[in-house]
Amino acid sequence: MKVLYHLTVPPSSMAAADAVVQEVEALRAMTGGQIIHLYPGQRPGTRLPRRWWGLQHLLALRRAERQIDLHHIFNPDPFPFDVLRFLRQPIVYTVVAGTQGADRKIVQNLARRVHTLVVSTEAERAVLSAWGIATAVTIGPGIDGTRFARVPPPTGERLTLLAGSAPWTVDQFESKGIEALLETAQARPDLHLIFLWRGVHFEEMRRRVARRGLSDRVTIINQYVNVADVLAQVHAASVLARDATLVKAYPHSLLEALAAGRPILISRAIPMASYVEQTGCGKVIEVVAAESVFTALAELEQNYAAYRTAALQVGQRDFSRQRLLEAYQRLYTSIVTG
Repeated sequence: MKVLYHLTVPPSSMAAADAVVQEVEALRAMTGGQIIHLYPGQRPGTRLPRRWWGLQHLLALRRAERQIDLHHIFNPDPFPFDVLRFLRQPIVYTVVAGTQGADRKIVQNLARRVHTLVVSTEAERAVLSAWGIATAVTIGPGIDGTRFARVPPPTGERLTLLAGSAPWTVDQFESKGIEALLETAQARPDLHLIFLWRGVHFEEMRRRVARRGLSDRVTIINQYVNVADVLAQVHAASVLARDATLVKAYPHSLLEALAAGRPILISRAIPMASYVEQTGCGKVIEVVAAESVFTALAELEQNYAAYRTAALQVGQRDFSRQRLLEAYQRLYTSIVTG
């Protein structure tokens, strides 16, 4: 079985640090497939309308279809790219960030162009079913949790927070809560922030940190590292976003934090927030702003033992990478044989 994987982000020198790329690489190891980038260009910020992304590869896609069994597209939201109309092999479309706030007619239009829509939660699938979309399936997130040792959190008076999901664009310094975290650090002299970066806007981040006088309390990791080693140095991890389409529905950095027994901070817009509330493994931030982050950190500290206990209970139980791979293998097989 041969699968052609489509990504809608530009190629990156640190692509392996991206959660979606990690998932695709795991699938490629299973299927032997290839990757193509529908995004036009090598850097974020194209002016080409999104509906036309991928058309630049149309001839190559037609040639590739002679040798593949199906396409698998990963995109943050359910968007009907024009190129889908020209593909002849079956299409699996994974909605990475979730369907919250999606336009019903747009999703229905997409569903007519693909074989299967994949979402992260049963709640999303139920909504799509109510919209008359019977081709949606639920495949939850998965990581290799065994890589993360459950070591005790660091001791001392300093609170250390790991921040994942670095921005792709300058606008995302605000919408992904980077500025809110930096402002919180200004208000809390005991707070140390560690940012996992991916090579984009690194100098801009350094300037912003220096401008706020935080260079001695903010670490920016702009290289490949063993995330397990970093998690051993922190008390908690966070991913913030004002819009659900900005990050994965279940961000990998948060799944990894839970696997290491670290509680998490997450904003309400991210679908994983409901899971965090149900399990008690962290705090949900209603508004991506410094005041909200400050309050959530205080509450996390006050009941840290309880939040950490919940993280230890669920972290390596609920997000199996093997379960994810097996689910996609069954889906691929059913499409190709059916």
